[in-house]
Amino acid sequence: VQLQASGGGLVQAGGSLRLSCAASGRAFSSYVMGWFRQAPGNEREFVANIRWSVGSAYYADSVKGRFTISRDNVKNTVYLQMNSLKPEDTAVYYCAADPRGWDRMSVYPRSYEYWGQGTLVTVSS
Repeated sequence: VQLQASGGGLVQAGGSLRLSCAASGRAFSSYVMGWFRQAPGNEREFVANIRWSVGSAYYADSVKGRFTISRDNVKNTVYLQMNSLKPEDTAVYYCAADPRGWDRMSVYPRSYEYWGQGTLVTVSS
């Protein structure tokens, strides 16, 4: 399994970005795909996840109503649309894949077996 994250950049507060995570290596219908982020000096934290098979999603309270996770079955890509960005959203964002998607929708990084390389999002005030 390979995950390739992209789409990060510099944006002003209140702006938007869309992150992409291109997944390859196997079929992902039984997987849960997640986005996590890590700011300097902080632990990696959960942002959102989605069950690939049915598209059901779950969000951290800090991003609920501002971020939207989705997936494209044809392109094998997961997206994170980020609106109304705040300086506190600044972090490296990682996509991840949990093969036990039939069993759980975990918010813990340790549940995710595969990780992308991360993409930096910087929100200026």
